[in-house]
Amino acid sequence: MRITLDELKQLEQPDIDLLEILSLEGQQYMARLHARDGMRVLSDKHGKTRLFRSAWQLQDALSGFSIRETQVVHASAYHEMVGMTPAQIDPLRIKVQRERS
Repeated sequence: MRITLDELKQLEQPDIDLLEILSLEGQQYMARLHARDGMRVLSDKHGKTRLFRSAWQLQDALSGFSIRETQVVHASAYHEMVGMTPAQIDPLRIKVQRERS
């Protein structure tokens, strides 16, 4: 599912359990928002994935919302190396923010 920033602002209680900032080849970033009602990709008004120039820019765009945890997610490129046996490699996850309990 997709959601725009304007739609997110219109929600009564847009609590986000997990914000995943996905690094796309280290030059652009996209947001996956996990909440009680499932996962949504932050998109523009035309339904295209909204891209940001930095993780900081993305976090600034969502700074007005309650976010319990934020992780920057980098996909591993090791499984693509020539001569390597194909394998499922989990992405690198870096916690950059967590709500205090």
